[in-house]
Amino acid sequence: MEESKNFIHAFIDEDLAPGGRFEGAKIRTRFPPEPNGYLHIGHCKALTIDFGTAQRYGGECNLRMDDTNPAKEDEEFVDAIKEDIKWLGFEWTSFFYGSDYFPQTYEFAVGLIKKGLAYVCELSPEEFKANRGDVGVPAKSPYRNRPIEESLDLFERMKNGEFPEGAMTLRAKIDLASGNFNMRDPALYRIRFIEHHRQGTRWCVFPMYDFAHPIQDAIEGITHSLCSLEYEDHRPLYDWVIDNADVPSRPRQIEFARLNIDHTVMSKRKLRRLVDEQFVDGWDDPRMPTLCGLRRRGYTPASIRDFIERVGVAKSPNMVEYSLLEHCLREDLNKNAQRVMVVLRPVKLIITNYPEGQRESFEVENNPEDEAAGTRSVSFSREVWIEQEDFMTEPPKKYNRLFVGNEVRLKSAYIVKCTGYKAAEDGAPIEVYAEYDPETRGGNTPDGRKVRGTIHWTDASNCADISVRLYENLFTDPEPDAAEDFTTSINAASLEILERCKGEKFLETVKAPAAFQFLRTGYFAADSKYSAAGQTVFNRAVSLKDGFKA
Repeated sequence: MEESKNFIHAFIDEDLAPGGRFEGAKIRTRFPPEPNGYLHIGHCKALTIDFGTAQRYGGECNLRMDDTNPAKEDEEFVDAIKEDIKWLGFEWTSFFYGSDYFPQTYEFAVGLIKKGLAYVCELSPEEFKANRGDVGVPAKSPYRNRPIEESLDLFERMKNGEFPEGAMTLRAKIDLASGNFNMRDPALYRIRFIEHHRQGTRWCVFPMYDFAHPIQDAIEGITHSLCSLEYEDHRPLYDWVIDNADVPSRPRQIEFARLNIDHTVMSKRKLRRLVDEQFVDGWDDPRMPTLCGLRRRGYTPASIRDFIERVGVAKSPNMVEYSLLEHCLREDLNKNAQRVMVVLRPVKLIITNYPEGQRESFEVENNPEDEAAGTRSVSFSREVWIEQEDFMTEPPKKYNRLFVGNEVRLKSAYIVKCTGYKAAEDGAPIEVYAEYDPETRGGNTPDGRKVRGTIHWTDASNCADISVRLYENLFTDPEPDAAEDFTTSINAASLEILERCKGEKFLETVKAPAAFQFLRTGYFAADSKYSAAGQTVFNRAVSLKDGFKA
């Protein structure tokens, strides 16, 4: 972690100072994801703050599954969350399930009833909403002064499954006239007849998040509950629970702004809709902002952590450009990715004066940015593949690639001069012809002539057929959340699949997460889902062009 302090660190420093709230204590934080979906880049900011703060102060950070709401929770998501956190390079001190605290949480609720601070309310959901009041108009509940013994009896019967869903709730007795509507006798428990992914059918009453969360923090001895800004208005309720339930410790809640990135959505509900309605190919689709999707696309842990650090910890919400995330990946892969030659849209170049049946090799650098990366051999023969865009029959001015009569250098090989081409009926070239200068091997130019254009290529007699997936933003609208239906701005051109691209031979056998710079094209990573033996699929992680303005 950087030595510079953000406002969270400043608060913690105050708490640790002599006379502070946690003087002499070990800092303990927690990351509490709900296991009803996959982690996305927004969660990454939260978990980086939670784990990073614990690291900074030599403390501990727990991983706790917030499985108090049994709807759509699954162990599949638990396993995926663990994998994502480890992939990012973090380790939790202890692992918990929020549902494991159900017995204690229930007893804390009973304790509040006994203190006259909670009561069973029989308003239906519709009645509850109708009696919530308004600004300057208090909420109402005819059950607020229900005798303690009656509420205790009803609450136990709720637990025993004697009442239908929606028939009753347990509410805190706080202030029906509060200007903060979260404090207007909020519900603490509701009845749900639904099977829990861990508890089965043992429980039919489930605690609300605002009640369960502070209790879980207190049981684990969390010192600082770090959460996103939407919980700021809930903090008085968090503190009320800590003050009035007989919990073993007193955590402090601090809020920070959520991460918002243009051209994407980060609501789990909306991401689930993209998956369920098959706008994307699963949670790990490389166009998704999920960590498994970003990993599959080719993002590295270092690039994502760098991005989160650059975004920083702020109190006010703001929109971050997606191009900053791409910039961070580009910087990481520029230092670490091997350079290779891959032709995405191939056309054959035949070097007519090169001996038939001859093959030679050239030593090329794996990564000019890293001397320790070494070199590799690349084969060359009479026929090579080049990009379609590197030859034109009628070139515009300042076009420095192949056209009849022009010379280019084949990267690391020879200078060749175009002598003609063969075209299909529609005029598209299907073969290009050239002659090579054997005196220019490996970059030599004995006569000192200058050649403006250099193009990449692959040996047609010794290459890999690979498939490449080119990704763009999933949404055309920079703020899809602002639309009435966010799916109306889905980019129909967000995925282009190119089959039978031509790459260096060794690319047939590479496996995910191997990433490369395809010369002049971009950074690509082997796909973990669709690659098969002898047919590697590569995802474009990011283009070479950097659109981010620092």
